[in-house]
Amino acid sequence: MTSETRNAFDVNKYLQEQTAAILERVERFDNKLYLEFGGKLIFDYHAARVLPGFDPNVKMRLLQQFKDKIDIILCIYAGDIARKKIRADFGITYDIDVLKFIDDLRKDWGLEITAVVITRYEEQPSALFFKNKLERRGITVYTHQATRGYPTDVDLIVSKDGYGRNSYIGTTHPLVVVTGPGPGSGKLGTCLSQLYHEYEKGIHAGYAKFETFPIWNLPLKHPVNVAYEAATADLRDINVIDPFHLEACGETTINYNRDVEAFPLLRRILEKITGEKSFYRSPTDMGVNRVGFGIADDQAVRYAAEQEVIRRVFRYRCEYMMGLSDQETVERVELIMNELGIQVEDRRPVIPAREAAARALSNNKGNDGIYCGAAIELKDGTIITGGNSPLMHAATSAVLNAIKHLAGIPDKIHLISPNIITAIGDLKKNIRDGKSISLDLEEALIAVGASMPSNPATSVAVEKLKHLNGCDMHMTHIPTPGDEAGLRRLGINLTSDPEFASESLYIT
Repeated sequence: MTSETRNAFDVNKYLQEQTAAILERVERFDNKLYLEFGGKLIFDYHAARVLPGFDPNVKMRLLQQFKDKIDIILCIYAGDIARKKIRADFGITYDIDVLKFIDDLRKDWGLEITAVVITRYEEQPSALFFKNKLERRGITVYTHQATRGYPTDVDLIVSKDGYGRNSYIGTTHPLVVVTGPGPGSGKLGTCLSQLYHEYEKGIHAGYAKFETFPIWNLPLKHPVNVAYEAATADLRDINVIDPFHLEACGETTINYNRDVEAFPLLRRILEKITGEKSFYRSPTDMGVNRVGFGIADDQAVRYAAEQEVIRRVFRYRCEYMMGLSDQETVERVELIMNELGIQVEDRRPVIPAREAAARALSNNKGNDGIYCGAAIELKDGTIITGGNSPLMHAATSAVLNAIKHLAGIPDKIHLISPNIITAIGDLKKNIRDGKSISLDLEEALIAVGASMPSNPATSVAVEKLKHLNGCDMHMTHIPTPGDEAGLRRLGINLTSDPEFASESLYIT
């Protein structure tokens, strides 16, 4: 199976199913529903990787159908701002991701944020700076402190000294979407706080959860659900059979441990807020997710999910080398991979990349330095490789070789003018005091653009760059910042061996 498989998920069927499920839940709650959106609301690349054909922005397409009926509340945990937590897909911190999210909603989807909530706020300087920055750009910001009594004292939690201490966020529409840049953003606490205030005002609002993974109607050990465990290995999440749903309905459904563990407390809080018995019998009952009904090719999504597990193994190994992860997380995700009976070499570009590194070393015998290899799998399954050299990084070589292949341009034809390579090399060496003139991918893309007016072949090749979006790539070394930025810009799914491309501790 190759990366050309793109029809394993039926987006239109999913949209129909999901729209109906949300509308039914809104109507059940007197036309006021707080919907906690787990995962990524936009640019959900994990879902797109494990469900080939899934649109990373399908949730926004879904919400656009409710455009005149929704408020959007965006939560961010003050601690994530303080420790500069990173969103890996974009390589940006969570607070910057919030700014990007607001811009994307406005420019691409015609939607406005109702408010931003900084949760578990303790007047951290970085969180205060972020609050000021938003407010001075016209964004409404609320701060919520940690809830008193949580999680043991329900009477205190549901009181004026618990949720009542939080400012009420005014909303005007029947559907209130509560989202955040990642897990632990305080979405649930915000929903429950709002619910408390609504009931104090005599409004019988409701709560529901939209969580894409794990998929409740797939088997516990289905690779798609296992891939979710791999993706959250650092959080120590595990998938479990929902015992409450099994007991109440006699039906086996899948949830994750934190939701199952929290359900008895959450049900008690909801019953305390509403003053009546909750009709939610299980964590599964709380959900409205219909993504499992969109799977059109189970075999294809199994393969894609296994590839995602391998990708996570490489990622956590690299994060461990960079000091961003711990050994327990690495061991956990490796165990998940072993349980599926797969190995990292099952990712098709891995071995060709390592062979390219060996060729680069052989071609440069007698020269000092570390030699790297890269391989990219095109959508038709073709593998294109590249190695580093005094002029180019391995990632640069692989990408240029790939677009030359797609454009039918012979290897001997250069895409970048030698004069431009020389000029950039001089700039790096003499002005920036660089130790190497070798072009990283971001620099090379600029150089390719500069070569287009004088080189017709380059113009043809540049048209093929868009065909690299969604392709898989492997490198034998952790990418430099310039390589990583260039690959992210092209939409290439990268993995790398946990090795550094230089002996220097400081890499620009």
